[in-house]
Amino acid sequence: MDSMRPSVLLFDIDGTLVTTGGAGRRALERAFERLHGRRDACDSFSLSGMTDRAIVRKGLETIGATSSVEDITAVIDAYLLHLAEEVQRVDDHAYRVHPGMREAVDAALSRQGIAVGLGTGNVREGARIKLERVHIHDRFAFGGFGCDHEDRVELIRHGATCGAARLGVPLSECRVVVIGDTPKDIAAARGIGATSIGVGTGNFSPQALLAVGATYAFPDFTAREALSALLDGR
Repeated sequence: MDSMRPSVLLFDIDGTLVTTGGAGRRALERAFERLHGRRDACDSFSLSGMTDRAIVRKGLETIGATSSVEDITAVIDAYLLHLAEEVQRVDDHAYRVHPGMREAVDAALSRQGIAVGLGTGNVREGARIKLERVHIHDRFAFGGFGCDHEDRVELIRHGATCGAARLGVPLSECRVVVIGDTPKDIAAARGIGATSIGVGTGNFSPQALLAVGATYAFPDFTAREALSALLDGR
């Protein structure tokens, strides 16, 4: 039974754990404006499910700028400075944890044999800034981040490996669950053979996430079956 296996849970941030009221996009626009004089660098494509470094790379390419490691890092550094400001400017009603998520994370933390981490395209410092605003950053002791790998499959693999190490067992013995709101989260889970739980709290419905291969999908984590899918695999 899945509930008897050691489990690694990897939560996405934006659209899954929290909504930030657009703070991340505004910080990114300010970073591009500061360094390249262009607020519109990322206007022509969707950011949903992309890693921070992949977003910046595509934004730089869109405006015809060079996209070396150094160029990307410069934008990320500027973004993080602006993010800390933008996060504090958002009203509480617009910056919030999605329904049922705080309770789901706490329920997982109360179980033996479960490692609770992040699987997010945010760089580590961006994740901290976003989650500290709603006082849940300290619940996640590890993760796979956008600074670990630009490819989402590989950052999820990294997070899963870190979780297995915390449990003291080989990754091959673990049930890995990726919780996310975009098709890219679902694809990343499939890329490492993990279970996926889609939530319709972002830009995609549960039906759309099931259609791209989610193991389970719910409108949000107040759904009756969501917690048992997360903790017990049923």
